[in-house]
Amino acid sequence: MEHKTPTDYGTFVVEILARMKRNSHPFDQKMLRQCIDLSSSYLITDATMNPDGGTASWYVGFSRLVDVVVALHARDELELETLSAASKACSECWTVAGTWRGLEDCREKVRSVAAKLKKLLDENGRTYKGERVYAP
Repeated sequence: MEHKTPTDYGTFVVEILARMKRNSHPFDQKMLRQCIDLSSSYLITDATMNPDGGTASWYVGFSRLVDVVVALHARDELELETLSAASKACSECWTVAGTWRGLEDCREKVRSVAAKLKKLLDENGRTYKGERVYAP
């Protein structure tokens, strides 16, 4: 049987963010959104290919991406599409964590990430700078 190297969302995200920081100014939010869009897939692959540390590596990657979203907001550079992608990723990861056996504990991690995003919303909790954000 062929040995498969486990996936590691945390390492993937750190490498991509380092490359983006070096190569793009302003920050490439399209690439950031693509990384965010992979979060639920990586939750599954990290957890199944590395049962001992996969959910931890997934959380490192996902939380770092959301930290970048928060930083872009602080610099007044955050695009609505990026915030919506992060919100959608939270929803997808929540569903995966509740559907796949053994991932139930990841719901708390998703909740902590979503709480960071919720702080960025307008007072009504549904919009960002007056524009509607993705909500399941």
